[in-house]
Amino acid sequence: MTATADAEAAANELTPLADYLGSVLRRLRALPPLDLDLTQAYGNVLAEDVVAPHAFPAFDQSAVDGYAARWEDISGAGRAAGGRAVRLNVVGDLGAASWRPVRLTPGSCFSVAAGAPLPVAADVVVPVEWTDQGMAAVEIYRTPKRGYGVRRAGDELPAGTLLARAGTYVTPALVAVFAATGIGHVVVRPSPRVVVVATGDELVDVGRGSQPGQVVDANSHALTAAAAEAGALAYRVGICDDDPEGLRGLLEDQTLRADLIITTGGTGTGPGDMVRRILSRREGGRAGPVTFTEVALYPGTALGFGTVGAEEVPVVCLPGDPGAALIGFEVLARPAIQLLAGAEPVFRPSVRAHLLETVSSPGGLREFRPAHVAERRGGGYTVQPLSGGPFTLSGLAEANGLLVLGERVTTAAAGSTVDVLLLDRRR
Repeated sequence: MTATADAEAAANELTPLADYLGSVLRRLRALPPLDLDLTQAYGNVLAEDVVAPHAFPAFDQSAVDGYAARWEDISGAGRAAGGRAVRLNVVGDLGAASWRPVRLTPGSCFSVAAGAPLPVAADVVVPVEWTDQGMAAVEIYRTPKRGYGVRRAGDELPAGTLLARAGTYVTPALVAVFAATGIGHVVVRPSPRVVVVATGDELVDVGRGSQPGQVVDANSHALTAAAAEAGALAYRVGICDDDPEGLRGLLEDQTLRADLIITTGGTGTGPGDMVRRILSRREGGRAGPVTFTEVALYPGTALGFGTVGAEEVPVVCLPGDPGAALIGFEVLARPAIQLLAGAEPVFRPSVRAHLLETVSSPGGLREFRPAHVAERRGGGYTVQPLSGGPFTLSGLAEANGLLVLGERVTTAAAGSTVDVLLLDRRR
């Protein structure tokens, strides 16, 4: 059998990525909802539809600084009509804190600040710059349209308006809408608490260079940042040696404060792959708490998923190579976080893009390759694969997208159309 045939036979034994993701995500449920104060709700996902209890604006008010008047009294003002100005008596001043109801009489007006309640019978506000800015009496040089400068109660949001549906992220603007319509609490899905653990006797912490037999732990720092970017409350617990009892004890302790645990390293079948050996071990005739699966994914075919502890906290086990760990996070851990948070959809948005360079890909594996995606003039997108392939950290650091090449693709020619996942990196 040729090397190519051997590779194809091995790929046929792998679990398709779509099947694997479906089997994992079906085991997860969104976290129970919480009633949160509005100031704490930002970044969470609504668990219920939100309806406006009160109108916005709550009362008729001025939208500009000027003079509130009756349109009939000023309709003849304008320099175009022979330069004639309209003169009105200013009978009072109204600010945003004014609360006593007042009424206009013919030939009069009120000086008003933006946000001030309108006098009864006022149907126009003349901007200050269209007048002589008089205090006891004012001359008006231009006539605005009827209703100019006026915001009627409920103009923007009548009471009973559906403000946001369940599954919507709470943004700063949405917080403002909720507050303006009288909402002080909302029911949301809490941000998942995600604990990140790096495993391996070879690992040393950051702040030094690697030596033979030592590898700087980049993964736990990177994955903690990735979990935070995905909206989680992320905690890095540091490095765990390849000690069976130490790993079991650490995971058991973390179940008390975690909604999801992410481990990195030890997912393979080599002599030093302790995580797989410990978490998949059969005890008392029962399978281990975590199942490790060879997935048709490049880079990093070996992924683990299961639950640990009495609370059955989900655990995702990612490879130890930093590039494969970050790709594995995007493919598996990030959708799990989104699902726990109640977000929809759980996957990143994708686009079809025009490939600028011919690339090759291993047959039988779905490859995720760092790339730069850009919008084309006239519409559509282009995608440029970044040098070094999917394992390079520098490529991942520069990427704003992940080029996706399917299991049946061995070569994608320049000019072909490919799928690209869009990364929401903040530049």
